[in-house]
Amino acid sequence: MGLVAIVVFFTAGCGDVRDAAGPADDGNRAGQDVRLRLASSFNSTAPIQGEALLHLVGAIDAASAGRIQIKVYDPGKLVAAFEVLEAVSDGKVEAGYSTAGYWMGKMPAAPFFTSVPFGPDFSEFSSWLLAGNGMKLYQEMYDQYGFEVKVILCAMTPPDASGWFTEEIRSAEDFRGLKMRIFGLGGNVLQKMGAAVNLLPAQEIFPALEKRVIEATEYASPSIDEDLGFYKIAKFNYFPGWHQQVNAYELIINKSVWEGLSRQDQAIIENASHATVLYSMSIAEATQAPAMIRNERDRGVKNLSWSPEMLALMKEKWEEVAEEKAAQDAFFNKVYRDYKKFRDEYAVWGGKAYLPRGGAGGE
Repeated sequence: MGLVAIVVFFTAGCGDVRDAAGPADDGNRAGQDVRLRLASSFNSTAPIQGEALLHLVGAIDAASAGRIQIKVYDPGKLVAAFEVLEAVSDGKVEAGYSTAGYWMGKMPAAPFFTSVPFGPDFSEFSSWLLAGNGMKLYQEMYDQYGFEVKVILCAMTPPDASGWFTEEIRSAEDFRGLKMRIFGLGGNVLQKMGAAVNLLPAQEIFPALEKRVIEATEYASPSIDEDLGFYKIAKFNYFPGWHQQVNAYELIINKSVWEGLSRQDQAIIENASHATVLYSMSIAEATQAPAMIRNERDRGVKNLSWSPEMLALMKEKWEEVAEEKAAQDAFFNKVYRDYKKFRDEYAVWGGKAYLPRGGAGGE
């Protein structure tokens, strides 16, 4: 049986949804029922990440009056967290929910579509993705590397905490030999500072901390980290999240499945995804301060800030990493140059339009 025939059920028993005209010709496909299996890199019960996914699935269900049904599978149920992209591309599942930075080992530029060290905030990043060349380059990356997926921006979350440490970091020397879980290009920065870094999926981080396989970790923003219990072992939580000032999440759909959908159903999925971007950012921003307060008040955690000198050193190392990778990989260089050009121009507006973070009411 063909892939699309497996996942699309016709109310009138019409057969395969694909035709020679492609997705621009709805023909008799509009109004047909669609069933998709979605493999997620994040637990559906997780704060924000899981909430965003369930909101997305619910919004698609509501907008389609129940015609488009998506069944969510948590990590390991059908596909391991770091295998979602291949599974969707190969047609083992029809859809996936993840973040592009997890594919950095396959595509060096992938973290640009999740988060970049010393990068933009939500408004600037979403502008580059949706109104600049970001999403075009995002899809081009998957196409160029041979992944048969359609990618859609479907959620965003605010800055991560910079990390949870079992010992206080008093100088840059304390990073030498430090075993730390850290995401993406930020890991390359800390490697330059002497740290031994790796990337673990969420469900493996706490056991690794508990067994002292790692001595520090970053994962996400305070309310997500709270759910994972890092505060039970690591009592020093550092800010700001220089390595991830915002986080983008992707909905990926097998390209043959996507092209077999009607334009109406494609629009429903895309519109629900973009609405979930605002939903996820809003609930995330509202829940970080209470989590930080609970950590300090009830759990003995110290919420600490990096010194200006430490941040300057990290930024210097990031710029070294970026130029080295741009010299090594042509597509990384293409994305990096477009990203920098957008940021340089945006700074004319962003550098003058906004109050310093916190504003008059946050002093």
